[in-house]
Amino acid sequence: MNIPVKDKYRLQDKIDLILKVNYNSSFFAAIFGLVCFFFLDIKGVITYTFIGYAILNLLNTLLYQKHHKLTLTYNLTSILSMIGAIIITIYSGGIESPFIFVLAIIVFAGYVTTKVFGQLYLIINLAILTLLFLYDTGDFSISENTVPLESRNWFAYLSVVFAVYLLGGVFGKNLLRAHHRLYKSRNEIQERIEEKETLLKEVHHRVKNNLQTVSSLLSLQSRAIDDSKISNIIKSSQNRVVSMAMVHEMLYKRDDYLSKIELEPYVKELCDYLVRSVKGSNRNVKVNLDIADYKLSIDTVIPLGLIINETITNALKYGITEGSDGEVHISVEKLDGNRYKMYLGDNGVGYSEEINPKTSNSLGLKLIYNLARQLRGSISRDYSKKGTHYCIEFEEVIEEFNSVDS
Repeated sequence: MNIPVKDKYRLQDKIDLILKVNYNSSFFAAIFGLVCFFFLDIKGVITYTFIGYAILNLLNTLLYQKHHKLTLTYNLTSILSMIGAIIITIYSGGIESPFIFVLAIIVFAGYVTTKVFGQLYLIINLAILTLLFLYDTGDFSISENTVPLESRNWFAYLSVVFAVYLLGGVFGKNLLRAHHRLYKSRNEIQERIEEKETLLKEVHHRVKNNLQTVSSLLSLQSRAIDDSKISNIIKSSQNRVVSMAMVHEMLYKRDDYLSKIELEPYVKELCDYLVRSVKGSNRNVKVNLDIADYKLSIDTVIPLGLIINETITNALKYGITEGSDGEVHISVEKLDGNRYKMYLGDNGVGYSEEINPKTSNSLGLKLIYNLARQLRGSISRDYSKKGTHYCIEFEEVIEEFNSVDS
């Protein structure tokens, strides 16, 4: 399975950070142990713990190159660090030991990797601190402070240097590098988004202009033909082209990057255009819309607009007669999931129940039923009311495009 690029970068940042922490902590633990043995006269458990931790943690880090299991490597390092820090803390003063701050680094390292590990090691280390406190205030003790009195200031100094270097020189430096890389990547992504948004707007603008050119050509052609039947056919084709051009015009005018169309303004603009186109200036048709604030994909709105175009055009041409007050009603409601129901109706004369796509040669009627199927939906007529009424259930269609690299 392919890992997304951004996840690869994040994973690599974690790998680099954990490996650098492991190598640095192993190196400085070994140096600390040798300094304790040869210069601070600290013999026994503390020195052996430093050297033992350095060797085991180095082996754990080198084994990662074999198995590549980051979680295993990190958890083994954390367990070794906690055990080592507890032993050194007990033998260097208990709750008052300067080395106790290393436990805080383990918690910090947990949160750097994941929130779950951070919370887990926070709880564990708080419990360890409580036990150390109870151990020091109790009547029993495993060991006294094995750091010689004359070496305690040096031991405290080196302990603080060890903790500060791991936090600042390793964690801080690598986290800052990762932050700069993330900031740079975010800026690059934002630039690409803006570039794609501009290109997408340009595409919609060009498509809209091309469709409007086609519409104008069809309009000129219809005016040059004397045969009214052919002229009406060309005019119907022009309206279909306009209904598609409106979609691209609305996408072009949008300020955001979403390829979603606000359904109610689009249907209103389309209906107004159809009424003007068919009825002209002497229009007495009322359009009632009951559409909530739905935003649908372009792959849904275009066939939906063609369905509305066919039904409203038929109603205006054949259903609502001249001289009568016409009324067109369109409502859309959301069903479960991404399914919707659209109701279209008019108060015209209607047409016979026997007329359907199988018995009629009407292109508009065939388009309505075919486009409903394209929207993975169903269509039915309501014969109980005057006029022509359709009930269409459909699904929002979102076409997925695969990139060239996939």
